[in-house]
Amino acid sequence: MTALTLSTSGAATLRADALVVGVAKGPKGPVLAPGAEAVDKAFDGKLAAVLETLGASGEEGEVTKLPAPAGVKAPVVVAAGLGGVPAKGDGYDGEALRRAAGAAARALTGTKKAAFALPVEDADDAAAVGEGALMGAYTFTAYRSNGGKPASKKSEPLAEAVILGGKPRDKAFKAAVERAAVVAAEVNRARDLINIPSNDLHPVAFAALAQEAAKEHGLKIEVLDEKALLKGGYGGLMGVGQGSANPPRLVRIGYTHPKAEKTLALVGKGITYDSGGISLKPAGHNETMKCDMSGAAAVFAAVLAAARLGLRVNVTGWLALAENMPSGTATRPGDVLTMYSGKTVEVLNTDAEGRLVLADALTRASEENPDAIVDVATLTGAMVLALGDRTFGVMANDDAFRTSVHEIAESAGEQAWPMPMPVELRKTMDSPVADIANMGVRNGSGLLAGLFLKEFVGEGITWAHLDIAGPAFHEGAPYGYTPKGGTGSSVRTLVRLAEHTADGDLG
Repeated sequence: MTALTLSTSGAATLRADALVVGVAKGPKGPVLAPGAEAVDKAFDGKLAAVLETLGASGEEGEVTKLPAPAGVKAPVVVAAGLGGVPAKGDGYDGEALRRAAGAAARALTGTKKAAFALPVEDADDAAAVGEGALMGAYTFTAYRSNGGKPASKKSEPLAEAVILGGKPRDKAFKAAVERAAVVAAEVNRARDLINIPSNDLHPVAFAALAQEAAKEHGLKIEVLDEKALLKGGYGGLMGVGQGSANPPRLVRIGYTHPKAEKTLALVGKGITYDSGGISLKPAGHNETMKCDMSGAAAVFAAVLAAARLGLRVNVTGWLALAENMPSGTATRPGDVLTMYSGKTVEVLNTDAEGRLVLADALTRASEENPDAIVDVATLTGAMVLALGDRTFGVMANDDAFRTSVHEIAESAGEQAWPMPMPVELRKTMDSPVADIANMGVRNGSGLLAGLFLKEFVGEGITWAHLDIAGPAFHEGAPYGYTPKGGTGSSVRTLVRLAEHTADGDLG
């Protein structure tokens, strides 16, 4: 992974292979951001004019490379767009810094050392630049035929990112950058898991990886195999997984702090491949379904991040792992499953399987009576239609908690939006043969999925549901710090939520 350091060296005097400066979009052309002063001086005060001549505007995501003049040790200057100029007295938004650093890091593939002279006013700004650089430098090459290495040195990720303007000896700066390195590493771990093809990452393999990580970080882990799930009455997990040659698993991985006063339970949907089951997905909808375990990947990564950061909170992760396949043993539309809670569910659509595995995990997590439960899932296409490809929906059984989770997500740099759970939709899941059906009316089906999950949360437990179906997997060209493929969506939100819980200000 890309190394991350702080330096007090001047932008023009630090020896590096490239120097990144910020440029914003002003009303009359590009405007240099703080941090670029020494470089501008080396350009005789004409850097903004040169950039404008080259077509740069300062638009977010824009990256412009140009040769460095005499007086700058780095041979290349990289101008990264920050978007609009902030209002007088305001600094640059942390997410703007993240995206600019990420875009620059991607553009510097094949570079050994880059110095980032973006505007850094405090430790939070330094952390944003660090996170952006490390997430932007991410590449997934595990399946290349040359031993999983990049095709050439020119395609190797940026080796080292140096943040200028920070204070290496300042405790706040040091802690912020160390946190950024951990969070970015765990986001990238989640991305790796999502990008691994389903023939290698099935439920048994995922559980094995979790066991390895738990051993490495000294975490407690329990894995329920198909025999234990059957004996325990986990009808949702078994019902979804019974059509596959790869049996389901329920993984509990827990981090505990000796002085913790609160416990946060995280539940992740881990459908390692979703064919739709007997209700087979139509052509064109199967190719990316290895990403249907993105929720479990995010939960797994967040627990590891909490452990690595030593947060003063207990965090328990529940990975509901199954592969949804059609076969002679698969659950059929019309079948009735008896869930771990004892409730019966009529399965009207086997492609609405995520809520079934989550229901069992939510009930099991509730038995430990945590202070709050948050589940994460690529649950519904309806959420993508409602919020697009970059925003996840937030639902909850408590309005204040929903607001807190939404605000925490935004502060972490992840786009989210609070969604309602209209009570009138619940009756559309009434079944003539079971306690509830796994489907209801089509309109509002993303909200209806949240109502279904709510039925399996323990009484009196605060709960939120994150539907990350849109941002979990990016099929287009990379942008900012977001790569093509798995994104690690919601990892940063979950980590910040754990920090808020540790601080006692859970919503």
